[in-house]
Amino acid sequence: MNLSAKKRAGETKGQTKQIRRDGNIPAILYSLGNQGQMIEVDGAQFAAALRKIKQGRLATTTFTLDVDGKKVEAIVKDIQYHLTSYRITHIDFSELKKDVPVRVKVPVECTGEAECEGIKLGGFMRQVIRSVKVECLPKDIPQEFELDVRELKIKQAKRLSQIAMPKGVRPLATTDEVVVVIAKR
Repeated sequence: MNLSAKKRAGETKGQTKQIRRDGNIPAILYSLGNQGQMIEVDGAQFAAALRKIKQGRLATTTFTLDVDGKKVEAIVKDIQYHLTSYRITHIDFSELKKDVPVRVKVPVECTGEAECEGIKLGGFMRQVIRSVKVECLPKDIPQEFELDVRELKIKQAKRLSQIAMPKGVRPLATTDEVVVVIAKR
């Protein structure tokens, strides 16, 4: 997703408040081996991009930042919200380098819940792990992992080792952790 941004010189509270009043979002672009670059992102563009992203997929979405004419690939590392209005007050971006691995949290989506044998017999699905932290190259970042729970019966579980990891993606958790279980009511 493309976002337009520009460098900002101001570090004072007054200057960052003015950026927010103008409808933009103060941000920092972190790059490996460099000091963070202070930028401001177009607020309307970022809001439109957020509406297109499926819930929980922000950490795996790659943005192309156009910082004063220079295009930079980045992911969102941190986002801060206002306590009461829930408006975005600050964003931290991390620049992606093609040959440098990144660590991201990839959401786990359980499918086949309606056809699950254990649920039909009166059990309920309890998803223990909602996202898996993985390490991979930027080109290999998966949007989500799908885990089919159709054949599970009551008191059966699926583990992290049963998630099909694409080539080049390495989970940072132990593979014997339980992801989802069909529990008895």
